[in-house]
Amino acid sequence: MPAPTVIRVSAVVLRRPSGEVLTVRKRGTHRFMLPGGKPEPGETAAQTAVREAYEEVGAVLDEARLRELGTFRAAAANEAGHEVVGTVFEHPAVTVVAAAAEIEELRWLDPAADLPDDLAPLLELRVLPLLAGTTAPV
Repeated sequence: MPAPTVIRVSAVVLRRPSGEVLTVRKRGTHRFMLPGGKPEPGETAAQTAVREAYEEVGAVLDEARLRELGTFRAAAANEAGHEVVGTVFEHPAVTVVAAAAEIEELRWLDPAADLPDDLAPLLELRVLPLLAGTTAPV
């Protein structure tokens, strides 16, 4: 069996003051994930996170205020036989304007609550367990 194709992405955790985490669902898919996406040529992981947050939800992030949570690997949510390697950042609360670009739906999620069954593996298995122990937003 061939090795899975790896997709590199950056994503960002955006929280409400209550601690809920913003998740997004892309048009034509059924899994929710963090705002983020693939880098453009020459972009750093942090630059990708800043650009994607703006394109997808209208959030204006300050790259200097990003805090890297880590780089995680999981099965891709929407591409069978692929894996995602995602560098995930957290940013202090910002205004989220609305779903834009390829985003169909926004949903706020409490990382310490029972989780819905429609989350991307990277979010469900790697990021949310890390966040569940964090009680105050950054």
